[in-house]
Amino acid sequence: MKITKEQAQQIDRSKISSSELTEEQEMYKENIIDYYKHPRNKEELKDYTCKHRELNPICGDEIILYLKIEKGKVKRATYTGKGCAISQASISLLTEKITDMNITEAKNIKREDIFKMLGIPISFVRTKCALLSLKTLTKSLEETT
Repeated sequence: MKITKEQAQQIDRSKISSSELTEEQEMYKENIIDYYKHPRNKEELKDYTCKHRELNPICGDEIILYLKIEKGKVKRATYTGKGCAISQASISLLTEKITDMNITEAKNIKREDIFKMLGIPISFVRTKCALLSLKTLTKSLEETT
């Protein structure tokens, strides 16, 4: 499910620490913590088709994405790296989303999709953390074509 630009603009990312979250946002917050503590697909893939590393120089978050691409589809997506709960949950969620997705669909994932997957307002300061996964995926797919 895609989030529209209008919906994304309605999320006030500056109030995450100063306002109470809705019940649904609390559930997503717990989900982010779970993905951080129990990451999915966090391993080095030995037989990858492409590999790309991105770093957020502001905070030091790092993601190395490994993709196994066959017949125009992402057959496997894994990652290694370190960072805050937002960046690590974001890449973990993204690897699940793109597995078995064709490359064209994966290239069309937008920042709004990442925010929707995370499900909570992201402050301006944390936006780079949340979008590091998308930047890594985008650069990785650019290198494959």
